[in-house]
Amino acid sequence: MLRRIPGWAVYLAGLIPLAWVVWLVASGQIGVDPVKAIEHRLGKIALWFLIGGLAITPVRRWVNLLRFRRAVGLLAFFYVALHLLVWLVLDMGLLWSQALSDLVKRPYLLFGITGFVLLIPLAATSSNAAIRRLGKGWKRLHSLVYPAVGLGVLHYLWQMKVIRPEGWIWLALFGGLIGWRVLRRFGALK
Repeated sequence: MLRRIPGWAVYLAGLIPLAWVVWLVASGQIGVDPVKAIEHRLGKIALWFLIGGLAITPVRRWVNLLRFRRAVGLLAFFYVALHLLVWLVLDMGLLWSQALSDLVKRPYLLFGITGFVLLIPLAATSSNAAIRRLGKGWKRLHSLVYPAVGLGVLHYLWQMKVIRPEGWIWLALFGGLIGWRVLRRFGALK
């Protein structure tokens, strides 16, 4: 059944969360601080896709979603980029001195920006042509996804004044997915 789903359908479905955010803004239901609400919602959506992308490999025992991993990864990059753009344009007003001051005042922003920078070469080399051109180096390059997602999770946790249960869930999911890979690499899992 999954073989019948075209790749473009995943991209289209991946835009549904963005459509929901746009609807909330247009209908005035986004909250009392719309910029922060948009920023946080886009960041959380990015985390869904980042963690979802990492989850594709372990869940293939039950359902093979490998052919959708590129789409999920590019959607994750898209939402991280939107999250960063909202911060830069709507929150900081493209005032670079204010943005730099915010980076000093809130070091968790550096974690998020560093994670985004790590994702740039992954998005840039996600085409079939880039995969062929890079050969075995492509897989090594794409292992940057692990620190990028880890930095995204740390960015999310650190920005909370008090870590709510949802934050611990994100950390547990990331830790579980990385732990699964470590155990599998050393032969403890098949």
